[in-house]
Amino acid sequence: MSTVTQLFHSPSADVWKVIANGWLYSGWVVGASRIRAVDEQWPQPGSTLHHSVGSWPFLIDDSTRVTGMEAGRTLELLARGWPLGEAKVVITLEDLGDLQCRVTIAEDAVRGPGKVVPKALRDPLIAGRNRETLKRLELMAAGGAGRA
Repeated sequence: MSTVTQLFHSPSADVWKVIANGWLYSGWVVGASRIRAVDEQWPQPGSTLHHSVGSWPFLIDDSTRVTGMEAGRTLELLARGWPLGEAKVVITLEDLGDLQCRVTIAEDAVRGPGKVVPKALRDPLIAGRNRETLKRLELMAAGGAGRA
């Protein structure tokens, strides 16, 4: 899996609030352009959010399903973006105290055309996208997104 880690200057609880609000997903996940619906149970295992991928007029409607979760610590997803395929994504938060945490995203293609791209080519593309995803997530957490 391609793995990217970043130190956040926000507590992990604030980061989790952004992650746990499925309606904010397109604000921090690179490639997700809009959210169409979010299951009320999000981010419980088995829950789904329905998103669009791409840019207008080339939008693909698909979904992402939670396959595992430990509240405030980890979220495991099966992200779909057909016709490109599906990817397993694991987001991990590690609280470091002093209003800091370490956030890691590990991702790899599991089905579809993306899976046949050689890993040596696939990993740098995924890593670049996820570095930007982490930057966006940090800014949203620091800015108070997801707080009631």
